[in-house]
Amino acid sequence: MPSFTTFDPIFAQTPLPVASLIALLFFGIVLLLLMILKFKWQAFIALLVASIAVALGAVFVNGKAEPVAVTGASVENGNIVLTVPGHGRAVGSTVAVSGIEPGVYNGNRKVIGAPDANTLIFEGGAAGTPALSKAGSLKNPYAISLTQIGGTVVNGMGSALGFIATIIGVGAIFGALLEHSGGTQSLARSTLKLFGVKKAPWAMLLTGFIISIPVFLDVALVILAPLLYALARDTKKPLLIFGLPLVAGMAVTHAFVPPTPGPVAVGYILGVNLGWVIGFGILVGLPTALICGPWLCSKVAKLVDVPLPDHVVEAEVEDGQLPPVSLILGLIALPIGMILASTIVEQIVAGGLDPSLSNSARKTALASALTSSSPLIQIIHFIGHPVIALLGSTLLAIWFLGTKRGGTKDEILELCTKALGPAGIIILITGAGGVFKGVLISTGIADALADVFGNSGIPVVALAYVFATLVRIAQGSATVAMLTAAGLMAGFTEDLSQPVLALITVAIAAGATGFSHVNDSGFWMISRYMGMTEKQTLKTWSVISIAISLVSFTFIMILSLFVK
Repeated sequence: MPSFTTFDPIFAQTPLPVASLIALLFFGIVLLLLMILKFKWQAFIALLVASIAVALGAVFVNGKAEPVAVTGASVENGNIVLTVPGHGRAVGSTVAVSGIEPGVYNGNRKVIGAPDANTLIFEGGAAGTPALSKAGSLKNPYAISLTQIGGTVVNGMGSALGFIATIIGVGAIFGALLEHSGGTQSLARSTLKLFGVKKAPWAMLLTGFIISIPVFLDVALVILAPLLYALARDTKKPLLIFGLPLVAGMAVTHAFVPPTPGPVAVGYILGVNLGWVIGFGILVGLPTALICGPWLCSKVAKLVDVPLPDHVVEAEVEDGQLPPVSLILGLIALPIGMILASTIVEQIVAGGLDPSLSNSARKTALASALTSSSPLIQIIHFIGHPVIALLGSTLLAIWFLGTKRGGTKDEILELCTKALGPAGIIILITGAGGVFKGVLISTGIADALADVFGNSGIPVVALAYVFATLVRIAQGSATVAMLTAAGLMAGFTEDLSQPVLALITVAIAAGATGFSHVNDSGFWMISRYMGMTEKQTLKTWSVISIAISLVSFTFIMILSLFVK
């Protein structure tokens, strides 16, 4: 076997230019923040422009692809040895090998030895691997030309939207049906009756926690505002006593529990089963909401004196016109239960697979095992797919909350069409986040981040939280913070288990939920509906959001000690 000396010809490809790529990433994020904060660009456009700017910089940082032919391949002493005449590669550089048969030699590989101008050595060879039967090529995997940037944008957008657009679109219709039928008010009034007026803050916390799963936070706040005002008026207590627990509950599930857009998008980008995200989202979110709910909210509410807003509120729907709360709870719980059942079945089938398989090989083997499993398992896995589960619940909602309650076909069609308007904006922003992630991966920036932080000793879950928190503080939007952080984590998630990936997803949600201040649209909405000044909102809601972030992160770090 050739010795591991380093061949270093003139113009040899050097190892990944980590410092330059990190600087390029910093430039991209600063540019993104400037476009959103200073120039007030829409986040969708800002993410696209920042992604293209980073890709343009990578054209000069990473150099040319410089493909060379691979004429021989074999495995010696557990290492892959390739014959590459005049390769020009140095130890530590990463190369993309393609076209070789057998295909086990293909993929991105890091050079560990270059004994001469014609030989390269890599880790990862398995004993008994056949020698090369068809020649291939080797090139710089991170090189990108000007002509490829447009295609990279399109590919990133397309790969992100297939699953996410379907979930967000169907979820928006589902939420609109609950809203229009009075389901949100039905849930709020029923929990209020269950807890009683004295424990109304707990009723509002539970209402917010449940209703924000299918209904967007801002919509739910608008719908429930009249109920909050009525509570404050009838009990002679400050509005914040009821309002802050409501928005605290909504903020937790809106960030942590699918099918809300944030965790759905992050889960897809990181490649994690949504069942795991739902499980950990509830496991972390529920105790966080309890800790940061009425007790803490009552403490911060005493810091300010906020009179009941004097603007006119809309008349509420009569109790007799509201759908039964059991129906509302059933429609919300149905898709969640189906997704969780599918995840459990998947884990049972996965238990019979070889634990030494890589993530990609495991996914292939799992798909094959599910295909050959019993009809019952296949049916559970089918109906538990997030798209099927949510679509089924939405169809039931159309019937029970629309048609059966006297809604005409035209009215239901108009309602569903209107619901897709706000969803379209979120879908496009999410797709642009996919573009950003694709650029980070294709240019090597994701790997550069992994090189910098991989051996830092910082737990990967903590790193995800820090990335999301920094972006959240800087630009305000929780959605943009989650998407950006998910893209930055792309280089850290290889070969991590599904439970760990789900914890990373929840950690990103925790970072993106906290530190709400004046650059957050939610900050201003809460300020308006609670009748607070900017200073009062900073002393109340900002404190609650920070507490939600820190408490949830504490639970996540505790869980990370046991989840492998």
